[in-house]
Amino acid sequence: MKIIGIVPARMASSRFPGKPLKSICGRPMVEHVFCRAAMFSKWDGLYLATCDSEIFDFGQSKGWPTLMTSDSHTRALDRVAEAADNCGQILEENDIVVCVQGDEPMLHPDMITASIRPLEEDSHVPCTALAIAIADEEQFRNPDTVKIIHDLKGDILYTSRLPVPYCKKFTLGLGIRRVGGIFAFRWYFLKIFNGLSESPLELAESCDSNRILDNGYRQRIAPYANTQSFSIDSPSDIDLVEMHMHNDPLWGLY
Repeated sequence: MKIIGIVPARMASSRFPGKPLKSICGRPMVEHVFCRAAMFSKWDGLYLATCDSEIFDFGQSKGWPTLMTSDSHTRALDRVAEAADNCGQILEENDIVVCVQGDEPMLHPDMITASIRPLEEDSHVPCTALAIAIADEEQFRNPDTVKIIHDLKGDILYTSRLPVPYCKKFTLGLGIRRVGGIFAFRWYFLKIFNGLSESPLELAESCDSNRILDNGYRQRIAPYANTQSFSIDSPSDIDLVEMHMHNDPLWGLY
């Protein structure tokens, strides 16, 4: 079973234009993401996918396998599906394609391991989402944080930018998790996903996972403990990441 990774990146982010090439501790954000993802030891291939010449040229300058994709994609997973189909690998239906979001500069390779594990343990699981435990109320209330509601088996019921489930007082006992920016798909199901139209709840919440749920499919959580890993959603997030990056155990290893 092959495992390939795609790092999708584009300049035209609605909330933070040009963010893949914004400097974090002296390096473009996408460099942190790609170099950290490359530390995962089981890749059969890791690719940067973009529709922008600036990002493509940067990837090429680093010697990374870099793919140009359509500029019509509004969601990362659509870009990932196109890139996986054109990466030069012959993929079997149950091979695994991992989307490593390009705005996760503090990811760790064991997050990728966690994202793949449910697919390895259960052949009926078509896709996963990294689900990181939320440990503070500020993150729970933050609309940039996509919260996960899942059933007792771990299948996702809904993802929302609202603070769900409803609670008068936030406690760790709620067991709330957030989307961690890494998604693993069996190749056959990524093709199914790519053939679906954007769905109402996906558009309302601006979250790809809701397209899966709107169409009656299921996505399994890949549980991960709370960690100081921050996605870049707005310019102010760069200061937050830089404050923590120098204390991260991977800093200085790439």
